[in-house]
Amino acid sequence: MYFLSGWPKRLLCPLGSPAEAPFHVQSDPQRAFFAVLAAARLSIWYSRPSVLIVTYKEPAKSSTQFGSYKQAEWRPDSTMIAVSTANGYILFFHITSTRGDKHLYEPVYPKGSPQMKGTPHFKEEQCAPALNLEMRKILDLQAPIMSLQSVLEDLLVATSDGLLHLIHWGGMTNGRKAINLCTVPFSVDLQSSRVGSFLGFTDVHIRDMEYCATLDGFAVVFNDGKVGFITPVSSRFTAEQLHGVWPQDVVDGTCVAVNNKYRLMAFGCVSGSVQVYTIDNSTGAMLLSHKLELTAKQYPDVWNKTGAVKLMRWSPDNSVVIVTWEYGGLSLWSVFGAQLICTLGGDFAYRSDGTKKEPLKINSMSWGAEGYHLWVISGFGSQNTEIESDLRSVVKQPSILLFQFIKSVLTVNPCMSNQEQVLLQGEDRLYLNCGEASQTQNPRSSSTHSEHKPSREKSPFSDGGLESQGLSTLLGHRHWHVVQCIGLQGNFLIFFFKQFSAIDKLGQNIAVVGKFGFAHYSLLTKKWKLFGNITQEKNMIVTGGLAWWNDFMVLACYNINDHQEELRVYLRTSNLDNAFAHVTKAQAETLLLSVFQDMVIVFRADCSICLYSIERKSDGPNTTAGIQVLQEVSMSRYIPHPFLVVSVTLTSVSTENGITLKMPQQARGAESIMLNLAGQLIMMQRDRSGPQIREKDSSPNQRKLLPFCPPVVLAQSVENVWTTCRANKQKRHLLEALWLSCGGAGMKVWLPLFPRDHRKPHSFLSQRIMLPFHINIYPLAVLFEDALVLGAVNDTLLYDSLYTRNNAREQLEVLFPFCVVERTSQIYLHHILRQLLVRNLGEQALLLAQSCAALPYFPHVLELMLHEVLEEEATSREPIPDPLLPTVAKFITEFPLFLQTVVHCARKTEYALWNYLFAAVGNPKNLFEECLMAQDLDTAASYLIILQNMEVPAVSRQHATLLFNTALEQGKWDLCRHMIRFLKAIGSGESETPPSTPTAQEPSSSGGFEFFRNRSISLSQSAENVPPSKFSLQKTLSMPSGPSGKRWSKDSDCAENMYIDMMLWRHARRLLEDVRLKDLGCFAAQLGFELISWLCKERTRAARVDNFVIALKRLHKDFLWPLPIIPASSINSPFKNGKYRTGNVDLVSLVQGELYFTPCS
Repeated sequence: MYFLSGWPKRLLCPLGSPAEAPFHVQSDPQRAFFAVLAAARLSIWYSRPSVLIVTYKEPAKSSTQFGSYKQAEWRPDSTMIAVSTANGYILFFHITSTRGDKHLYEPVYPKGSPQMKGTPHFKEEQCAPALNLEMRKILDLQAPIMSLQSVLEDLLVATSDGLLHLIHWGGMTNGRKAINLCTVPFSVDLQSSRVGSFLGFTDVHIRDMEYCATLDGFAVVFNDGKVGFITPVSSRFTAEQLHGVWPQDVVDGTCVAVNNKYRLMAFGCVSGSVQVYTIDNSTGAMLLSHKLELTAKQYPDVWNKTGAVKLMRWSPDNSVVIVTWEYGGLSLWSVFGAQLICTLGGDFAYRSDGTKKEPLKINSMSWGAEGYHLWVISGFGSQNTEIESDLRSVVKQPSILLFQFIKSVLTVNPCMSNQEQVLLQGEDRLYLNCGEASQTQNPRSSSTHSEHKPSREKSPFSDGGLESQGLSTLLGHRHWHVVQCIGLQGNFLIFFFKQFSAIDKLGQNIAVVGKFGFAHYSLLTKKWKLFGNITQEKNMIVTGGLAWWNDFMVLACYNINDHQEELRVYLRTSNLDNAFAHVTKAQAETLLLSVFQDMVIVFRADCSICLYSIERKSDGPNTTAGIQVLQEVSMSRYIPHPFLVVSVTLTSVSTENGITLKMPQQARGAESIMLNLAGQLIMMQRDRSGPQIREKDSSPNQRKLLPFCPPVVLAQSVENVWTTCRANKQKRHLLEALWLSCGGAGMKVWLPLFPRDHRKPHSFLSQRIMLPFHINIYPLAVLFEDALVLGAVNDTLLYDSLYTRNNAREQLEVLFPFCVVERTSQIYLHHILRQLLVRNLGEQALLLAQSCAALPYFPHVLELMLHEVLEEEATSREPIPDPLLPTVAKFITEFPLFLQTVVHCARKTEYALWNYLFAAVGNPKNLFEECLMAQDLDTAASYLIILQNMEVPAVSRQHATLLFNTALEQGKWDLCRHMIRFLKAIGSGESETPPSTPTAQEPSSSGGFEFFRNRSISLSQSAENVPPSKFSLQKTLSMPSGPSGKRWSKDSDCAENMYIDMMLWRHARRLLEDVRLKDLGCFAAQLGFELISWLCKERTRAARVDNFVIALKRLHKDFLWPLPIIPASSINSPFKNGKYRTGNVDLVSLVQGELYFTPCS
């Protein structure tokens, strides 16, 4: 969801003494300005560009009186800053702009470039303003200040004497008394009696607190480690009106961060974990939602050595939280606990030479606008390595680090209609997984732009037979199609501070929303299309998202001139001008917008949902789209605050599938509304209990839609939702399912259950089931028919070798690896099949598997399922009452790949688990024989390795002989060569003690016998250097003179050599007796058989020809030679002396249809 990009940037602060180094950074509510604190210095920085604007330095006399600066808090309108000091003072600073149009920084363009100073709002967007910073008010609270929190027009201050002060931003208390925390009652929930337990000690005070607007209260951490939530019972903020709740199991809290969108409170703990709580709507109690903690499996060295959690910050879009610890390090987590980034492992923690780095220690951090930057003030620990000490000595200027991020478009536009492509957006560019979409016009493809791609990067799924499944287009190379959003285009400067972006279903066009207006980019022409009238662009602010409908862009915006909320539709092929747009006025501000088929659904600030119909209209030469209201649904009863709605989508999903609907033709229509309310997925489906409405004669714009049923909660902790309206009879399970991303809990799928052979389902059985499963990547898109999840992952590159002691210019390149984002994908089908089998839904699992059997990686799906179940059950320390492995084994036998699946799984599993595996799937000797009967020799060869490790050598030799003879008969010479090596290994006695762990290498086309190339079998060194394709038997010890004795050892294997030679002789004798001279030649050439010497031995036995006519006919047939044809003239004329001379051979007697060879006279 969020990914690091490149190296962090360094912003140098003004030179000063080490005591004036910055230690705290705080952004204003709009994240346009940053307040940076030093001990006696307050600086204001601008975000874009990142420059210092103004600095206030405290005089030495007053600095002694106030003490050093500690914390800063902005007024909501960014006109004031409150700074707390060590001696209990609060200093109020006013921020004012300088007179006139003077700016501190303005862009300078080279001569000849278009000047943009005449553009409206140009200076506000491109120039850094000049500000004045003046201290106006001083307030003495006579106690050390622990925390500051801005609440509307007031400032809430917690002091170490256990008081809460509510101060007006003017610097006055307005006569309001401070609240003593000991007088605030606390209980486990709000339903308890008013007289709850009090904080029964005098030195209690708040260490950290944060206000949550959507919960209307404060999440607090006390100095003893307890945590809680304080909320006013009424609108008045007095001690009598406050009540607190707390969880009884948290006693080591250190800090708190609040997520307003999801109503979550994250409490950092001394143990290094983060416990995330929410408030129960019915009781008011604090409920544990999930935990954020490092695991010993992923970080065995540091998982319990991080120290206490020091800081936590939620991103501006509330989709991720960043955590840092006392001993250093950064980690990034999704809202419900999926770990995205951690700097305590990999290239972040180790140098290229293997030595360990010291983790980056962070004193303060704050997110920049839109979450593209993280402002960090770092601090070095007492123990540092030599390189880092040298770097610190070179650059003595204090600095601020800016970590750069790119994020998924789902964080800001979760209702994007194209849900099968990954689209990431950075500060100035977009990343699209275009793959090889240029090769097809498939609606599921991502782009039709042709790109040259080297053959070595060709996807293994890019053959012609798979393009219809979308594999080549969506799983192309691992690189991104990058679209730059900054550059000169005509007379206008493209400089988008992106808020929304969306891609059409064809993957050919991208629309991007800026601070004002929007633009769209074509991947075909590689050109942007902008507003021709800049005034029109500056007159609209896109507020509620952006979506594509065919060639049209649908967006919700605010008209600044008319002060009106509007819904607009623009045609991609027309000029970007309001004259070509269809405008519909809206009653309230639109917060979310999405498109489903020919319908637009919007969620508005008055907690109502409105459905529109959209259709294409041709008005003369101009083509537009018309929008009409279809239905309005009020959600005010169910939604406490409109800001809590994460996404709203119109889907074809319902609790009933198409078979049981009264009107099956409507099965893929708009059946339900899916609404993500602060992580709760709520479904409202159409009420079909009443009489059905016929739509045969009514137009789409005049149809009367069915009402919606009351909402039902489908799932909790939901981050993203994927669904599609496409229909495919072969893959109904996957296309009619609902896919959910649930953070640390993995994914869930709401899968439909269909009766087999269209039988009538039982009324008492559910027609859908919710199945959870875990994947190893963070999902960003779902390929429904391909049973794949697409995502992205951070990769790192080390450049610390560039460092030299005399040149510290690249110190950031030494301290941090270079971060890149790579595409990734994962199969999920085996998880679903396993969950169905666990629930005794084997028939549904079989239907689903059969529908996906044509996928190229389906054999791998079966293997993964078998391997995971085997590993889990065979390594369990406790007995399993109802093991799943026999069920999985029986399930796999339904497919022709059963034998290959079992042996591939065994080859990748420890030897100790083999007995458990084959107790469920069958005896390996029986499976070996089945492979021979099925003529699957490569798989049989793999089973032979299993038998070698599980049986005595005699059994292995017996089965190896069977396979060797069969391979000789079928002419599989590579396999024959490996079989000779195998038999020699058995003969050397090596197999008397089978290895404890077999190889995990995938068997090759030759049967997997590369296994023996890595084993120290008793072969001479010269034999190991012979390539497999030139494996020669002419060097066996049993062969006569010459270099043949170099092949095998003379001291051993004599009996085994003779045994192998006897099999080779027997096969050669059989070929010669059947007059298969071509096969005999191939046999001798491939296996290095000494044909001449052997023929000399067999000249009176197998080499003797008893029937020359049959032998000659077979020889001609074997080599496809034509039989000799006698001319008709020769047949009519008498033979001369009974002979017919041809060349140097007389071949001419025809007696009863037989040919006789007669020597020439």
